[in-house]
Amino acid sequence: MEILRTPDHRFANLPDYPFTPHYVEVPDGEGGALRIHYVDEGDPGAPPVLLMHGEPSWSYLYRKMIPPLAAAGYRAVAPDLVGFGRSDKPARQEDYTYQRHVDWMSAWLHALDLRDITLFAQDWGGLIGLRLLAAEPERFVRVAAANTGLPTGDHPMPRAFKVWQRFVQRSSDFVISRIIDQGTVNSLPDEVKAAYDAPFPDERYKAGARIFPMLVPVSPDDPAAPANRRAWEVLKQWHKPFLTLFSDSDPITRGGERLFQELVPGARGQPHTIITQAGHFLQEDRGQDIAALLIRFMRGTGA
Repeated sequence: MEILRTPDHRFANLPDYPFTPHYVEVPDGEGGALRIHYVDEGDPGAPPVLLMHGEPSWSYLYRKMIPPLAAAGYRAVAPDLVGFGRSDKPARQEDYTYQRHVDWMSAWLHALDLRDITLFAQDWGGLIGLRLLAAEPERFVRVAAANTGLPTGDHPMPRAFKVWQRFVQRSSDFVISRIIDQGTVNSLPDEVKAAYDAPFPDERYKAGARIFPMLVPVSPDDPAAPANRRAWEVLKQWHKPFLTLFSDSDPITRGGERLFQELVPGARGQPHTIITQAGHFLQEDRGQDIAALLIRFMRGTGA
């Protein structure tokens, strides 16, 4: 497996991202190792909040949420998925599978030995994070799901997702910052766009970002579908608190909160909230407000 590593200088002086980098090496599945980067802010002995990003962002997406969470007395931990951010990037699209992403992040989770976790998961952060929870539910105490899902291929995906798949595979001009900007209600400043582009010096580094949408189970016989169905069986028995924080302006995940609310016992009676004036990347549009809702949820004082 050829592994690319974005040079450190690409991450120098990013706006509102002063966090010290941390790294863990995990097996790559082929006898080698991958370095996974994560942000780790706040009291290391405090209850951890695991902030999981999706496609094609990285932990920079959580820069507005990390400081208030740490200030409220929590340990804010935000990893970069393999292929994104400061984490290593396998060079071939074929190196990435859904199961490998779960295995890589499971190895990372074991390396840190996080427990009593509050999971905040958006986009692919949910597709991977909810699989981690299903495998080891005893590590988690509550969940906040935001603009995400756990598809099994048994139900059709929105037309907007199919359009997105075609664009990612066919586009010759795959600019990460443009995708993030189009997925927000508020236009991003140039320096923030540059920060989202920082992990990807050239097209070779984008294999993970290119293939991710194609790994979503869209048919019942998808290789990942059985594992996701098993994860749903765990979620259907999940009685710990489960909150949905979906935005009002995401054409792909809009309405997806209802499935969680109907099927997860822990979602009953929770202060579910539709985040207004927010796109797919709701952390970018309303990060500080979402952090406040999350803190209230963790403290049991409502959202």
